[in-house]
Amino acid sequence: LIVKTSSMGDIVHALPLVSDIAANLPGARIEWVAEEGFAAIARLHPSVTRVVSVALRRWRKRLLSGDTWDEIRAAKQQLHDLPYDRVIDCQGLLKSAWIARWSRGPRTGPDRASARESIAAAFYDQKVAISRDLHAVERNRRLGAAAFGYAIDTPARFGLRVPRVTPGLVPTDRRYAVLLTNASRPTKLWGDDRWHALEAALAAQGLRSLLFWGSPAESAATQARAATMRDARVLPRVSLDVAAAVLAGATVVVGLDTGLSHLAAAVGAPTVGIYCDYDPALVGLVGDAPCESLGGVSAAPSAPAVIEAAARVMAAVRV
Repeated sequence: LIVKTSSMGDIVHALPLVSDIAANLPGARIEWVAEEGFAAIARLHPSVTRVVSVALRRWRKRLLSGDTWDEIRAAKQQLHDLPYDRVIDCQGLLKSAWIARWSRGPRTGPDRASARESIAAAFYDQKVAISRDLHAVERNRRLGAAAFGYAIDTPARFGLRVPRVTPGLVPTDRRYAVLLTNASRPTKLWGDDRWHALEAALAAQGLRSLLFWGSPAESAATQARAATMRDARVLPRVSLDVAAAVLAGATVVVGLDTGLSHLAAAVGAPTVGIYCDYDPALVGLVGDAPCESLGGVSAAPSAPAVIEAAARVMAAVRV
């Protein structure tokens, strides 16, 4: 059992752990606990047998509701049905350690110095020291290697299986790019003038740009942003599995440090990540196709730098 409930990017970073376990323990049954809004991502991996959905974010707001406690009891029962040979808590938080205790089986997680919340380590049977300076993908992979005693001697592999794109959602007669222009924090945003410069460069290469949004506020901002672009279209709001299919078919994806950018890299799209407030050495893009991560803390990349990076990842696919 893998316990990694959220957020979107964190779940994507744990997917290579599934590939490692499947390769080193052929025939293993691998299950996953994920927040209900992100469960679709875990299901994209063909080696994940079952995903148990939890709703911690929603439950916290409705703790006095009988329905909430019915859902909690149902989730506990699902995790208690069969004993696990190993439970791996990749999150290292008190909430994830609490969920891991619902299951039956020895628990592996980061030690006190490595966990995001040191108290979580008290709930693990096997505590693993993992440097905080490692990339998140590497940290997850090392937990699995420690739990099962295998060596990590291959690059990170995702191997996701995405559904077919919904007919009519994307252009079928031409290549397209995806621009992921929205983020959860204002400090992650990139100036609209830079997005317009990038879109113009892509349009000059015959690429139509498709833009996603996730909330009413993002929808309005994205519509306004696209209205003055040369050849851009704002997509309707779609589910995560449909978004994965759209991303997988893109000629190039350029996005901020958000879960969808990490998902794009994971499904094999040539991807460029724009980092404005975080160190890409810790959570930079990793994928099954060429990808680059630009910028850093208070070091947003320029439009020409991103345009050049997009050209490089597209060229690397053609070689």
